Amino acid sequence: MRKAGYILLMVASLIWGSCSYDKGSYDYSDLKEPLISGITDQSVLTFSRLRVVPDLGDEEFSDGDYSFEWKVINNNGMQEPVVIGRERDLDYEVTLLPGAYTLYFTIYETATGLYWQQSAALTVSSSLSEGWMVLCSDEGRARLDIVSAVTGETVPDVLKASGMPQMNGPRRIQWLSGNTDAASPYYLLTDDGATRLGRDAFEWKPEYDFGYEVAVNDRLVPQVIVSAGFGKMTVGDGNAHYCEIMGIDGLYGSAVNKGFKVAPYIGANVLAEQVYAAVYMLYDIDNRRLMAYCPLLAANDLGGLDPLAGMEEMGQIAEGMAPGAGVVGNAFGSWPEGYELVYMENTRYDPGNAKMGLTYVLLKDGRSCHLYGVQLGDMLRYADCTYVIGKGDYADLSQCRNVLHKDALYAFSSLKNYMYYAIGDTVWRIDLSQEPVKEELQFTLSGEKITCLKFNLYQNSENRQKSYDLVVGSVKDGEGVLRVYEGRDSDGDFRKVEPQEYGGFAEIVDVTYKERVY
Repeated sequence: MRKAGYILLMVASLIWGSCSYDKGSYDYSDLKEPLISGITDQSVLTFSRLRVVPDLGDEEFSDGDYSFEWKVINNNGMQEPVVIGRERDLDYEVTLLPGAYTLYFTIYETATGLYWQQSAALTVSSSLSEGWMVLCSDEGRARLDIVSAVTGETVPDVLKASGMPQMNGPRRIQWLSGNTDAASPYYLLTDDGATRLGRDAFEWKPEYDFGYEVAVNDRLVPQVIVSAGFGKMTVGDGNAHYCEIMGIDGLYGSAVNKGFKVAPYIGANVLAEQVYAAVYMLYDIDNRRLMAYCPLLAANDLGGLDPLAGMEEMGQIAEGMAPGAGVVGNAFGSWPEGYELVYMENTRYDPGNAKMGLTYVLLKDGRSCHLYGVQLGDMLRYADCTYVIGKGDYADLSQCRNVLHKDALYAFSSLKNYMYYAIGDTVWRIDLSQEPVKEELQFTLSGEKITCLKFNLYQNSENRQKSYDLVVGSVKDGEGVLRVYEGRDSDGDFRKVEPQEYGGFAEIVDVTYKERVY
């Protein structure tokens, strides 16, 4: 201990000596550090002016001694920083693409290179960033109007200046979200063909044509596109084609159906977010039967089986892989055969809380009308899905007024077990949980003709509850009218709901909500 004490004393003496003999000349001055404020989160429209005046406190920061920089970085990490100003105060015409950015204000001290920085969120929107995409038939021409949620205005005919060739016979406007090119996630389907549309302003390029997504020589004209799991399917001209997107940007291959034609509908699980070996459902219109398609069954790991089979056979395969969890439910016995398909729709209505939304299949046999509710899951029961196929619901609708009318439009709720149908100017609801089922008048749009009836399935979590809102397009005195009826608080009973109403369209064919993607 005594030896250690001597050592410490010697070290202390050396340090003191070094300090006492240091006669260097130093210029010690207080560092002028700004107290930056006034840089707050901003939300601006494209081509508007972004003006920001920062507050730097009481100190003077002369241009000779200091320089200033304003720059933005896109939060998607895909773009280089963009300098938008070099003055103390920012006054910038926004030419950035719509998106979510971080705005940085930096002060540099010229003599030392020191800098101080403050940041804030910057959201750039255009009038087309969010709102209803209203697909119209303007004397047969496909016309797309946008009801902007950003400005509250309707932007007509947004494709007119896109350079896209005229397309006729509009069918659908779809958003495929993460299952296609992020820069062009919207699909326009028409009698003339299909094309993708750009994310920001529905811009168009020749390579957006659907033909670039097809590996076969046949020209495909899709009537519907549905995605589930690691793939997506389309039906056109009676043939179904599959495209795998697991780790690759795949192409649609040859028709999966051989020797028969399929109806322009595709059943799939649109509720579960994690599906691996998805089971799709088709309708064989030649042999009048439901068919199941599980593309991953062809893989050697799953036995190298034929991925297309009747529902009964697919159920047996499922039971072999997952005894007791292959086919569940007893809402009906045998799978229907010999009926004519009227309509099919996928919903998020999940009576068993098993991430197994019902796919409704409306069939007729003469004057008899049968409704089947089928649940489609994952052959491997991966993550969300706890079983493969479910017999979830059945109802005999034969006694419901005009339910098989040749001009009837149908829509199924994801809130409860409700079916809606429209004929002419009137909408009815059927509560499928009642016994016996019966129609109930919802509302009449006097003097109008309903041309579109649907529930828009929102994809962003903050919008999911709006998926219960009923969307109605109609024609009144030659002008298209869009109405949206609130569904959550009304519990799907729209008799006393005052809708949001928009006018000035041509005949409305389809409506889909464009959600923000940033």
